[in-house]
Amino acid sequence: MPEKKLVFATNNLHKLEEVRQMLGPEFTLFSMKEIGCKEDIPETGSTFRENASIKARYIHERYGLDCFADDSGLEVDALGGAPGVFSARYAGSHGNAAANIDKLLRELKDKDVRSARFRAVIALIVGGNEHFFEGTVNGSIRPGRSGEGGFGYDPVFQPEGYDITFAEMKPEEKNRISHRGRAIEQLIAFLT
Repeated sequence: MPEKKLVFATNNLHKLEEVRQMLGPEFTLFSMKEIGCKEDIPETGSTFRENASIKARYIHERYGLDCFADDSGLEVDALGGAPGVFSARYAGSHGNAAANIDKLLRELKDKDVRSARFRAVIALIVGGNEHFFEGTVNGSIRPGRSGEGGFGYDPVFQPEGYDITFAEMKPEEKNRISHRGRAIEQLIAFLT
């Protein structure tokens, strides 16, 4: 099988490394930086699907390359699905995981229901056609942080059927059951 080349429309190095591990050696995955794209693509959609599509279309239209983008986040039932599409900037500034977790734990302090899910939507553009893949993992929010691995909300998210958080799992274990892992599985199945 010939090697497949794709651009992953992200500046998040954690996501990039996670997805590179999942895709394996039959894919060459380029980051935005590696194709010379220095722009921060505005995520102006109101859903994960819209934001993933905006990012993939941006790369495809400007660089003419096959690409995919994901948008993902945490949906907490007691907070009406928040932080949702605002997961990365929940506490204000983009990507401040510690502040995001602090805000989440404050808002859940007096809540009995702690059920939540991570959701990821991937928009893939190959040959000018757009395709979508979605992955979800259900779980709950712990009252405090646990574990050193992962990123984002991983230290407080305990997936259903486990007694540890994403941050306590080995990367390959997390990738196997995570929202992004499930969406990437569909992407790989489609591409192969």
